[in-house]
Amino acid sequence: MKLAMIGFGQAGGKILDRFLEYDSTRGTGIIGHAVAVNTAKADLMGLDFVPDENRVLIGQSVVKGHGAGTEPELGERCAREDMEEVQTAIDQMTSSEIDAFIIMAGLGGGTGSGGAPVLAEHLQRLYVEPVYGLGILPARDEGGIYNRNAARSFQKFAENVDNLLGFDNDAFKTGGESLGEGYTEINEEIVSRFGALFSAGEVEALGDQVAESVVDASEIINTLGEHGITSVGYASEEVENEEKGLLDRFRGGNDSGLDDAGDATNRITSLVRRATLGKLTLQCEVDSTERALLLVSGPPEAINRKGVDKARKWLENTTQCMEVRAGDYPLPNEDKVAAIVVLSGVTDVPRVKEMQRMAIEAEENVEQLRAQSKEDLDKLIEYGDDE
Repeated sequence: MKLAMIGFGQAGGKILDRFLEYDSTRGTGIIGHAVAVNTAKADLMGLDFVPDENRVLIGQSVVKGHGAGTEPELGERCAREDMEEVQTAIDQMTSSEIDAFIIMAGLGGGTGSGGAPVLAEHLQRLYVEPVYGLGILPARDEGGIYNRNAARSFQKFAENVDNLLGFDNDAFKTGGESLGEGYTEINEEIVSRFGALFSAGEVEALGDQVAESVVDASEIINTLGEHGITSVGYASEEVENEEKGLLDRFRGGNDSGLDDAGDATNRITSLVRRATLGKLTLQCEVDSTERALLLVSGPPEAINRKGVDKARKWLENTTQCMEVRAGDYPLPNEDKVAAIVVLSGVTDVPRVKEMQRMAIEAEENVEQLRAQSKEDLDKLIEYGDDE
């Protein structure tokens, strides 16, 4: 799937940077164009992989290049006033090579939470390609203001994109690390999950290995649909990836082949269960899913059609969803089998309801919360991440 990726705000820019690194090192070919947009000059300068000409500083007349802090209203104003500059950077792409747009933003701060929905609305008016959002939710302990901002932005973002892919920092945060280390690890989780999804069908399989059931851009677009919220599950398991000679292939007769096939089937179904019922990018009730997709990748000898079909039927029963797509993605040089499960159009999302409650409480105590959050904000700025 070929994407025009736009990182809006500091969190969005950092994630875009990691996607570009992922795309370069793995040769996935998923990024057709990349643009970073921010109100803070220092944040743009700190990026490593985004081309200089595609780094857009907005709101200079409003915030003087110092960022929007935790004020989404400032982020929205900057985006509206300087949308023409953003569009100029986007215009450098070849639109005929793009399957979709994806706008990535942290929803707890000011620039991304305020500006990303504005950009999504703008792109919807100009292009026929789908416009998706990747919204990063703040952890609970980041405070009421960040969760209030996220609750507001999440709703606006969802209204202005064809689908909003959610990622909850709280679900992936681990204890003990510094703020900077924590966000770096979280960004790697984001890129590994969504990168694996979007790269399906883009990497050319070596030799004569081809997928039995191809998942391409159209399958992903049909799964995401024209509305809703999406959560993604992921699970993987290392396997031995040794080349077998002809004698090894035939030694032991049919029983050996059946054992190998049975192992592959059981592994695939187990991984799909773990991906669906384990840690999702946005925790939700899986039976509230409208559309689903599962993708199994790994060395060709560890993937079989029976396992994928059995896992798809299990996913249909578990989600109570009749629109379930499935496919495999053979990677001859891979040393693990991975399952990606896309739950699209989910309607029962406890984390969003919780943010809405926190937003109401924050409104009642906004001044007090601002004072309490000042120290946290200073730390976030110091570590270069104002999600």
